[in-house]
Amino acid sequence: MPENLKEGILITSPRSLLQREKVAGACVRKLGLEIPALVDDFADSTEIAYTAWPDRLYVIDRDGHVAFKSDPGPFGFKPALMEKALARVTM
Repeated sequence: MPENLKEGILITSPRSLLQREKVAGACVRKLGLEIPALVDDFADSTEIAYTAWPDRLYVIDRDGHVAFKSDPGPFGFKPALMEKALARVTM
């Protein structure tokens, strides 16, 4: 992508879980994310299980249950609804 070249982001497709984790770490640092980032396995089990395409936002409670699932994004993202779900699961 031209934007990646402009930003100096040149990453080859990872061939191991360790490489995938390093790429994810670089993304977290570059984007300044302050929330935990999870790395899916090479079978993309999590993506398949949570139907993450098109993009969706999820809140998972402490028991591992889906407490909130957004509509497809980005237009389906409703930050106020997600904030309420986060408040419920952190009480």
